[in-house]
Amino acid sequence: MKRACVTGAGGFIGSHVVRELLGEGVEVRALLRPGEPTVNLDGLEVEVVRGDVLDAEAVERFVDGADAVFHLAGIYAIWMPDWGRMYEVNIQGTRNVLWASLRRGVGRVVHTSSIAALGIAPGTVLGDERTPFNQYTLGSHYVLTKYLSQQEALGFARNGLDVVVVNPAFPFGANDREPTPTGQIIVDILRGHNRFYFEGGVNIVDVVDVARGHVRAARAGRRGELYVLGNRNVTMRELSALALRLAGLEGRRLLPLPVPALKAATAALLAWSDRVSRRPPLSTPVEVEYSSNYLYFDPGKAQRELGLTLTPIEDSLRRSIDWFREHGYA
Repeated sequence: MKRACVTGAGGFIGSHVVRELLGEGVEVRALLRPGEPTVNLDGLEVEVVRGDVLDAEAVERFVDGADAVFHLAGIYAIWMPDWGRMYEVNIQGTRNVLWASLRRGVGRVVHTSSIAALGIAPGTVLGDERTPFNQYTLGSHYVLTKYLSQQEALGFARNGLDVVVVNPAFPFGANDREPTPTGQIIVDILRGHNRFYFEGGVNIVDVVDVARGHVRAARAGRRGELYVLGNRNVTMRELSALALRLAGLEGRRLLPLPVPALKAATAALLAWSDRVSRRPPLSTPVEVEYSSNYLYFDPGKAQRELGLTLTPIEDSLRRSIDWFREHGYA
């Protein structure tokens, strides 16, 4: 792999994938939306191309000459005034990248999906790449579009394109500028806004490990296969307590918050967003419903087949905390 094209290159995970590729001596072409900040790529020797994944001709020009394409561009949002844009970018944008890669003879495509595109196993049972998707009625546009775009990628793999799918868990680390939902947990804890925990759990992982998993998938992944890029499964209480300890705030008391009460509160926030503010709420009942599950996954396949090694999550959370503090988030 000498030249790689990366969509979504300016984002949290995408910028780390770019760094990982550069560290292996790969020439990188990065696709950024018109007007998108380059701050996560500043100082890196990359070719920046401005374009939109919905522009099929521009995408085809972008991937021309690439040995590998890493498709990370997508929209995550818990609320939008019009959900159509998410469906267009996450599904049609994926189709455009896959078609362009097929037409231009790209040797390997790594499609960035999510554990949200996998099913949730019952209770605290670990899910994996074989867990059937079972969130059709959840009501999350993001979850549904990630699943549908993953199906697009798998369809192309069955019809001649060398596609590998990676399913990142909940990443932590530097350059989380939005921040992501997981990063926001840390920010809220540091600011003292989050003194509660609720039922449920997540699989957390270092963003650098996720980026390394992308590159390993490009080199060693099997066509048409999925790979969970995760690390440790923790309850929401364990995550909050660990973040408090690593931030030197272990004296703060964490209080349980019943899920029904949290759903009622977020329903009020959603109604305010829908009818008054027209701005995203802090959370929604759908997000609470999803997050109150135990989103536990087994990352063993990526370790066995891709040779992916994992960073201790204490180190990952500590770097995340330090980065948010250094950049004025808390």
